[in-house]
Amino acid sequence: MELRIDHNSPLPLHAQVEQLLRKLIEQPEFKNGGFLPKEVDLAKKLGISRNTLRQATNKLEYEGLLIRKKGVGTKVAEKEISTNLDSWLSFTQEMSEKGVQFINFSAEVKMAKANAKIASFFGVDEGTELLCLCRLRGSSEGPFVYFESYFHPRIGLSKDVDFTRPLYEILENEFHIVPTSSREKIKAKSASRITADRLKITAGEPVLVRERFVSDPGARPIEYNIGFYNAEKFTYSITIKR
Repeated sequence: MELRIDHNSPLPLHAQVEQLLRKLIEQPEFKNGGFLPKEVDLAKKLGISRNTLRQATNKLEYEGLLIRKKGVGTKVAEKEISTNLDSWLSFTQEMSEKGVQFINFSAEVKMAKANAKIASFFGVDEGTELLCLCRLRGSSEGPFVYFESYFHPRIGLSKDVDFTRPLYEILENEFHIVPTSSREKIKAKSASRITADRLKITAGEPVLVRERFVSDPGARPIEYNIGFYNAEKFTYSITIKR
């Protein structure tokens, strides 16, 4: 793509640069995470001041299209997956409704001991053996979320269950367990080395951590789930009505 603007045009320079950048970030070499040319080099090439260039990049950064990293450069924001907090489904159902094609990078079913938090939610002794389902999921561009799900022992889930299917369909159709309510806790934290390795990011980068406490119609606990999301690829949104 040719990088040039018309200095004789009545359209302000910063507006021309903005139009140019919007086209540039859609190019294969830049979209979904590519770094733009250095600010000083791009300003020289276009024959404009760095302040004029910043007017345009600031606007695109405000819109979430660009990410500026001090000492590193300006990169194109990767396409985000978003989910709503005012309704919830299993991950498979949620992505299917949005038409998002996802990939299961890994899945592991194991027995794990309940820590104090999980034991308190389930009403069992700390150290109780629970079925744990661990899944790393994402898109063709790479993994963007790692889940761990722990299930109450009364459900009767075993390692023999085919967990490639939607989780809540399995619970409802085969175990007659109907998830009806979910209490959520969401926070941001720095990625540990283990989480960074899983999500293919750098240790210390921000991740979104979401805990989900799922219960049945009788308010009996069913599932404790914790998810670690790549913060640059996933957004939670909520609609609030007065």
